[in-house]
Amino acid sequence: MILAAGLGERMRPLTDRTPKPLLQAGGKALIVWQIERLRAAGFFDLVINHAHLGQQIEDFLGDGAAFGARIQYSREPEPLETAGGIATARNLLGDAPFLVTNGDVYVDFDYARLRPALADMAANPHRLAHLVLVDNPPHHPEGDFVLDQGRVGAPPTHAIGQLTFSGIGCYRPELFSGIAAGAKAKLAPLLKAAMPAGRVSGEYFDGRWEDVGTPARLDALDTELSRVRHAHRF
Repeated sequence: MILAAGLGERMRPLTDRTPKPLLQAGGKALIVWQIERLRAAGFFDLVINHAHLGQQIEDFLGDGAAFGARIQYSREPEPLETAGGIATARNLLGDAPFLVTNGDVYVDFDYARLRPALADMAANPHRLAHLVLVDNPPHHPEGDFVLDQGRVGAPPTHAIGQLTFSGIGCYRPELFSGIAAGAKAKLAPLLKAAMPAGRVSGEYFDGRWEDVGTPARLDALDTELSRVRHAHRF
């Protein structure tokens, strides 16, 4: 599942007329970079949720055939937060553990790395989630979680999390069973409730992960990727 329902308020005025996942960097929409990486890792069946200007996303991507994928859409009348969006799309995601990522980031993560975690989660109902964590970026120095021998936990009260959640994760559907379709719900409380029992695993990723959260960061990424593309052309 690719999450694409956010309002992109920090990216205004760019997102007043264009949904954030369709903003371009290096000649491609942010969400297309993600689709291509998922496809390269063997993930072809995608569910994309949307709300703000969502019809533009459907018009641009269609059924996914032009991008080598098969896309279904989960339409939200308003953004339902991460857990609410996933819960609303459960009828499209099936009963097996599934991968979720964001449609508005740039990352060079190899999604094939998550196949062992998905297989283990399918065989082990105790594992509800597996998160990919990255170093705390300058705009989020307080971090989110701690990673200890493959288990993810919340830092003690008022402590700083060692790492930041990248938005890339694998989940068993039952993690969202208490959320009604169409309801707003955040993901963090579900994860924190499952952490004390050791039901959330994780891994550290030290590669490129760019939370493209402001027009300035998008412009810098576009300049970088365009330079790389131009260099490869000659």
